[in-house]
Amino acid sequence: MTGNKAVAYKGPGKVELIDIDYPTFELKDGPGVNPANVGRAVNHGVILKTVATNICGSDQHMVRGRTTAPPDLVLGHEITGEVVEVGRDVEFIKVGDLCSVPFNIACGRCRNCKERKTGICLNVNPDRPGSAYGYVDMGGWVGGQANYVLVPYADWNLLKFPDKDRAMEKILDLAMLSDIFPTGFHGAVSAGVGVGSTVYIAGAGPVGLAAATSAHLLGAAVVIVGDLNEDRLARARSFGCETVDLTKGGPAEQIEQILGVPEVDCGVDAVGFEARGHGHGKDAEEAPATVLNSLMDITAAGGALGIPGLYVTGDPGGVDEAAKKGALSLSLGTGWAKSLSFTTGQCPVMKYNRQLMMAILNDKVHIAKNVNAKAITLEEAPQGYAEFDAGAATKYVLNPNGYLS
Repeated sequence: MTGNKAVAYKGPGKVELIDIDYPTFELKDGPGVNPANVGRAVNHGVILKTVATNICGSDQHMVRGRTTAPPDLVLGHEITGEVVEVGRDVEFIKVGDLCSVPFNIACGRCRNCKERKTGICLNVNPDRPGSAYGYVDMGGWVGGQANYVLVPYADWNLLKFPDKDRAMEKILDLAMLSDIFPTGFHGAVSAGVGVGSTVYIAGAGPVGLAAATSAHLLGAAVVIVGDLNEDRLARARSFGCETVDLTKGGPAEQIEQILGVPEVDCGVDAVGFEARGHGHGKDAEEAPATVLNSLMDITAAGGALGIPGLYVTGDPGGVDEAAKKGALSLSLGTGWAKSLSFTTGQCPVMKYNRQLMMAILNDKVHIAKNVNAKAITLEEAPQGYAEFDAGAATKYVLNPNGYLS
């Protein structure tokens, strides 16, 4: 039997490399696996040898103990891999194919999948619509921060790269197609970004930088990124963004200095539920609705907010009882008065990943450079998690099997 090591959540602030079983075409019992999914046959799946698997800010929420994730949950929903085994019912994906895996697990058969709403598939998670690898309350599909991983409904889910050698030349860029690039793009699209738009993006982490990259790709005239972290703001400036340093106050005044008016056409929340207040640097207190309320203030009437930042229904570390249930003090009256539109939820990756792949392969965008992607070994994952949590302006890409130079 081939060995398989994986990165697992062990408790608040702690991840470890552990030994796990090599995947089979059946979902077995384990940490976080929904009992209704135990024993589920996956003859429509494939086993991938992992080429790249990224550390995500969404993983960090679990690692910080801010979700109900159980110990020993194998992490990792941003997966790129080479097919090494195919299930009995797989028709079109072949052994040797190099593929990107959307972080949403989708069946391709339900009403929502047929409507391209793959982030809320009805058939893969018995608890609720929507599923993902290695994530709390998502059905228990084993994460991909490992040597090998099972991907169900492979003919539907996998995006095969058309030329393996050409793909390997741009593999760090293509590794961003599993989540953050489509997620950032979805945030920009759902905010209404187009040619000539002015855009404010809250958060200069990898998703925020991906949203900024996407806004440029969509033709925005001015892209402004706000954050409390100067190193991350410097990344945004490196590819042509304006920046707002939130240690120096709220965004409106600084936006006015850039644009001449204190508002933008489009707003993107790339922060989520662990947002902090303005003006206090690293000591800023957590204020979960800060970003959403400030975006409503600075987005022009009739505009839209794209909200790819993660919000949860269970947060043991919430600042109050309401926040622990995902209930935030949202100024909905502001949004109503200004006729603002909101789009929340998982990005339906399949809606965008092929187009973004073509943009990468044809040198229209350099997402890995913009997010400062850095390959590290599986053994270095705990250090990568710690550095990312401390605010490193880096997108850590795990290299479990030595494919990445």
